[in-house]
This record gives sequence, structure tokens and C-alpha cells, in this order.
Amino acid sequence: MERPLVSAVVLNYRTAKAAIPAVRSLLRQSIGDRVEVLLVDNHSDDDSVGLLRNTFRAEPRVRMVETNVNRGYGQGNETAVRLANGEFLLIINPDNELEPEGLEKMIAVLEAEKDIGILGPKLVFEDGSVRDSYRTFPRMSDVFIKRTFLRALFPQRMRRYLQHDANPDETRDVDWLAGACLLMRTSFYRELGGFDPQFFLFFEDTDLCRRCWRAGKRVVYCPSVLATDRKHRLSEGGFLTLLTKWTVRTHLKSALKYFWKWRGQGVW
Repeated sequence: MERPLVSAVVLNYRTAKAAIPAVRSLLRQSIGDRVEVLLVDNHSDDDSVGLLRNTFRAEPRVRMVETNVNRGYGQGNETAVRLANGEFLLIINPDNELEPEGLEKMIAVLEAEKDIGILGPKLVFEDGSVRDSYRTFPRMSDVFIKRTFLRALFPQRMRRYLQHDANPDETRDVDWLAGACLLMRTSFYRELGGFDPQFFLFFEDTDLCRRCWRAGKRVVYCPSVLATDRKHRLSEGGFLTLLTKWTVRTHLKSALKYFWKWRGQGVW
């Protein structure tokens, strides 16, 4: 194709069977003929590469990218972003499927409101419940409270942080959006410097949205666009899982890096 309108980056790590329907949902977009899909395998140690290559070998809109090591979430995506040719950039998880007119509607919003830097849809689980993908910028104590018995003692703190009183059907500015499905102009993403490489996994989306606001652009939650999500979170687990779960330890390590980076900004 000529220059694509959208470059969609799908980062796979041992999730090829989930990534296939995610990619197909992008190819079925109402503007699918103007979408390039950059499908990254982040050095999976299973049969992901073979499965993905065989599935999409006849699809010219899909380009496979392989990393030589597991680069983590942010830098895994960054490997593909360097190759992106589209005016708009979609970062989407392999377990998310965007509704057929989703990209077209989201681009219309970005075209109409030039001061929006990052736009995200409503994420809906398979059981119909809405994922709280919109959040208030966390304080260090919020992360600790969320993982301990203190959550029951400070319910208002959690409601503020997780925005449980917010209307999930209301379009609004938010502090930050989970990085499961984010649309922005490719040029703006590059102006921001992309995902900060110090975050291997977790908090790279929080950090990117914070830099978006600092650059004078808005972060907007757009519930008129839907994307399905699967009900599992890598960072799930309480404080005791520090001893048993690598992802929980990584989440807290990234949290410390985030709070140190933004010290002096009221994050403590």
C-alpha cells in the first residue's frame, strides 16, 4: 500500500493464539485497507513465531518483527514503532480486539480535537463488565494499599485512585490510561521519546501519559469506541506474592522507578 494511515503494533510473548484474532480484528477494520500491522514476537520460547508466520504469510498488511531477546513491554513495542510508516500509531495488546469501526471513530476524534495527545477506548471483558482502564495518577501509598489488607481500611483512597465513582460511559479527560489500547499520532509519540526504556514491564503507560500532559496535550477516555479484553492481569496478587510471582515483583520494581522519576511531583 501507499503510506498507511495507521500503524498498529501488536506485541506477542507466548500468546500467539490470542494474537491471531487480535490481528484479524485490525485487518477487518472499516479502514483496514489503510492499516499496517506490525506484529512483534518478543523472543517467545514457544512455537509463536512459526504459528504467526504461517497464519499471516499471505497477508501483505502484516509485517512480522522478531526481537533477539525479551525486551519487555515498552521496548518490545518500540522495536516496531521504529518501522512504523502510518500517520497514526495504535498500541494494542494481543488479547484485545477492537470493534470494526473503532479505528475510524478514534481517528475522527483525534482529527476533530487537535489538543488530544492520547486516546483510549472502553475496554469490555467477555462477561460484559468494564475494565477500569482509566486511573488517577498514583501515589506510592496507593500501590502499597492496593496490595495489602489496608485496601479494606482505605476504601475511599482506592475509589479515588481506581476512579470507581466515574461513569464508564462518559467521555472525559483522565490522568492516564492502561496501555492495552492507545491511539496517538506517530509524530507525537516520537516527540515524547516513546516508552521510557527503564521500565521493563508496568508503569510505562502511566509515565507516557504523564509526559503527554506535561507536553500540553490531553489524555482522553473515549467510551463510544469498544474493545474486548480478556479478564486476567499480569500484576494480580497481594503483597505476599512478592515471594512467588515474578510479575508482582517486577510491578513493584517499576513502581519504585516511576515514583523516583517523578519525585517532587506529589507522587509520594
